[in-house]
Amino acid sequence: MAQTLSPTPLTTDPFDDDKLREECGIFGVTGVADAANFVALGLHALQHRGQEAGGIVTYDPEQGFNSARRFGLVRDNFTNQSIMDTLPGALGIGHVRYSTTGSKGNTQIRDVQPFFGEFSMGGAAIAHNGNITNADSLRRELIERGSIFQSSSDSECIIHLMARSLQTSIPERMKDALRRVEGAFSVIAMTRTKLIGVRDPLGVRPLVLGRLGEDGWALASETCALDIIGAQFVREVEPGEMVVIEHDKVASHRPFEAKRPRFCIFEHVYFSRPDSTLGGRSVYETRSAIGRELAIEAPVEADLVCPVPDSGTPAAIGYSLESGIPYAMGIIRNQYMGRTFIEPTEHIRNMGVRLKLNVNRALIRGKRVILVDDSVVRGTTSRKIKEMILDAGAAEVHFRIASPPTAWPCFYGVDTPQREKLLAATMSEEEMREHLGVDSLRFISLDGLYRAVGEAKGRDADSPQYCDACFSGEYPVAPKDQIDKGFTLKAAE
Repeated sequence: MAQTLSPTPLTTDPFDDDKLREECGIFGVTGVADAANFVALGLHALQHRGQEAGGIVTYDPEQGFNSARRFGLVRDNFTNQSIMDTLPGALGIGHVRYSTTGSKGNTQIRDVQPFFGEFSMGGAAIAHNGNITNADSLRRELIERGSIFQSSSDSECIIHLMARSLQTSIPERMKDALRRVEGAFSVIAMTRTKLIGVRDPLGVRPLVLGRLGEDGWALASETCALDIIGAQFVREVEPGEMVVIEHDKVASHRPFEAKRPRFCIFEHVYFSRPDSTLGGRSVYETRSAIGRELAIEAPVEADLVCPVPDSGTPAAIGYSLESGIPYAMGIIRNQYMGRTFIEPTEHIRNMGVRLKLNVNRALIRGKRVILVDDSVVRGTTSRKIKEMILDAGAAEVHFRIASPPTAWPCFYGVDTPQREKLLAATMSEEEMREHLGVDSLRFISLDGLYRAVGEAKGRDADSPQYCDACFSGEYPVAPKDQIDKGFTLKAAE
């Protein structure tokens, strides 16, 4: 397989370390001329899910499989015609990556997906969104049996498990491999003729199917990636389902034992783009509903409701509509402050969020301000924003958070600090308020969040409808590797 590589990793953004980050977004298309161009567009729409690196694999009957992997943003790499010319074919898949905490800053080009394997029945490439919670034990087993790993990614286990399967087709080998995998996964794969999509039995991570013209099909992490290429949303790939697309035909398979779905509720809160649709619900409308629910649960007398841009905007609008307090853009984001910004000196670093956000002083001065944000993780950014608002002359600062306190790490595909670094893991709500130095701090309740996403009766404590482990500490799949390393589950505390 011909490959085009990038030698230098992207410098991570030193001013945006206080948010939970998705690890990746995945996209695939078949039945179109110049598939790589469609994949690049789809990955561009999914850039919010991973900004560290990206890769594309395509297949052409004359030139075979070809790939290009690059550190950096899609727009900086896959708009280069010389690169795109190396990716011919009508079938292609792609991946954008944001590394986990453990590997951040140490990512090698060999860690960048899609991964490729050559099997007896032909080659196959895979792109994975999620996290394999038994990857360490699988890796040890596979190495002992002779497998040679090329990357530090848990996703490579899938390729090696496929190689050891005795099945006679790529889809059947994928089924064998994924039955051994624990955790969360949405996978897009391709062979010489097939585009394949799979979700884990709990459906933790999203995956959608779209139709493109007469003969084309697309798979993507979110519906916004279908929109950018003009594809029609058909449906979500269901939890535990494998779809195999070949010659304009879509076949559905059920390789896993049926389970009650546990989709990641934080996709509604933060990860997905607001113009996407999840479970038949507009993400934007859901976030606005979260803001309305938050205004009901945590009212306060104030003059302005201001979002912390950009992720807090829909919830702030909902809070304003429900409370009747005027909405205002009290904080302005510098849209040109990207991850490729100059490596900062210590003096510049101390400016912190001021390089990305600026207060609208004329609007804020003398006002009682409600700041609406999607989450509080370490609290470092929240403290800096509070200081900026007070420096601008605000009379009062009230924080309203559009998610419950994040007190537990995620092991299903989200870059999360260790538990002791999570503010809510070591402090009560009042202690957090004092730590942040604000007049009041309130989070939406877990029941309130469930109501906002469409569960009228709130959270079913006996059988939760979503994965909410980062809030509740209740993990739907035991994080085996982390437990082996000494992580203590909530029930064992």
